[in-house]
Amino acid sequence: MRVVIQRVSEASVTIEDVKVAQINKGLLVLVGVEDADSQEDIDWLAAKVAKIRLFGDENNVMNLSVQEVDGDIIVVSQFTLHAATKKGNRPSYIKASKPEIAIPLYESFVQKLEQEIGKKVKTGQFGADMKVSLINDGPVTIIIDTKDKE
Repeated sequence: MRVVIQRVSEASVTIEDVKVAQINKGLLVLVGVEDADSQEDIDWLAAKVAKIRLFGDENNVMNLSVQEVDGDIIVVSQFTLHAATKKGNRPSYIKASKPEIAIPLYESFVQKLEQEIGKKVKTGQFGADMKVSLINDGPVTIIIDTKDKE
């Protein structure tokens, strides 16, 4: 499971001209799922996202989590995070899970993240053509892959 986390001052997801999710201060989390992902990956990653310290404290040092600043989270599925670009110019998405595998893992990740932060997590719609808007605050962008725990 791979995520791109962006600290935002605002973010939204629009599908067919309808805004389906919107937050102010918080995190936009793009999630890519592969077949090898498991509940262990979900548990580890949800805890990491909930606790990662990306927000400034009283000294403007990134020392606070999204929970500690009462921020919100939008999670958006993005299979292109598993693009293989080694060969040629057209990315291959062979490593990205098919919907029958990815959807339950994605939904489980959202539920686990809600448990971790103690509030509702907003989402896009799996497989939809989404327009994601954000103001990246900082900019702060972090990439985490459960297969490469650093």
